[in-house]
Amino acid sequence: MSSYRAVFDFLGLRAWCDEGAAGAVSMSDLLAKMGKDQEGSSLFSLPFPSLDVLNQSCSHLPRTRDLTIGIEKLFLWARSGLKSVLDPVTQPLSWLLDGAIHIATAIPWWLMLPAIVALSWQLTRSLKIAALVLCSLLILGFVDHLDAAMQTLAIIFVCTGTSVLIGVPIGIVMAKSDRLQRFITPLLDLLQTLPTFVYLIPLIFLFSVTESKLYGIAIIAYAIVPVIRLTDLGIRLVDPEVIEAADAFGMTPRQRLLRVELPLATPNIMAGVNQTIMMSLAMVVIASLVSAPGLGILVLRGINNLELGVGVVAGLGIVLLAVILDRTSKAALLRTGGHGAFSRGRQQ
Repeated sequence: MSSYRAVFDFLGLRAWCDEGAAGAVSMSDLLAKMGKDQEGSSLFSLPFPSLDVLNQSCSHLPRTRDLTIGIEKLFLWARSGLKSVLDPVTQPLSWLLDGAIHIATAIPWWLMLPAIVALSWQLTRSLKIAALVLCSLLILGFVDHLDAAMQTLAIIFVCTGTSVLIGVPIGIVMAKSDRLQRFITPLLDLLQTLPTFVYLIPLIFLFSVTESKLYGIAIIAYAIVPVIRLTDLGIRLVDPEVIEAADAFGMTPRQRLLRVELPLATPNIMAGVNQTIMMSLAMVVIASLVSAPGLGILVLRGINNLELGVGVVAGLGIVLLAVILDRTSKAALLRTGGHGAFSRGRQQ
């Protein structure tokens, strides 16, 4: 109970530690104290000086529970201010998601399927890819998962498009400023390593579970990192001699960026888009916990109700979507001449 009591006595803090310590003691605390006092003070049994252990020797020190409660109180205190700022900024995301999901489910299948196949052909110019897309969608339709798959695709398109619109400018600015890159890189590392479920915790406090922007923000925050990193990398990899030639022709910085740097960096940017699509698809399943529609809901239903068949079929549907999205985006990347950039981008 008082493993580090001698430390506070040595520091002359005993009076401060015991101040206000008197009071009612629960039976569980009393039993714990008696049990721990009987254990002895062997060096081998000395516990790590955590907050809870130090609190037992000095009641004025906070416990871990006090720390977590303080974080919650701080977040709740700032909640109203954050919500008043973020609500109007993020509301268009809800409109985009709701509109895309409505369109994806309202258009008849005999119009939607040819449109998706035609889009895949336009992007890849590959009959094999177009046939793969058609067969995958037909399989999803045969097992009555086509509507859920369309909802998932709508979410991915909106979140990926938003990630590209936000991430590419950030990557461009990073490529132009080493100081900004050093500042943003730790934030990207944090976003890339943070567990997926943790993205949902602060958002649940800020927004209603029924709002589409709740899962939209979580997906974008998780999936935006690759497109930022690879845009920065692609612009930095542009040959300095090409930049010098552009300057020699009298190009302004804007002309050089639009006509030289971005076209040469396109393969790397497309590699980032490919990874962003895959990460969006991975996160959209986790986002089903906060009412994101689509195949993720069916996977969640299989887990909650122990319906093995429902979960397996929905999971295989997600695999089919991942395959067609990956193959289509990679084929589109190869059309830009970025076959080597894709392998370089995955190493960053």
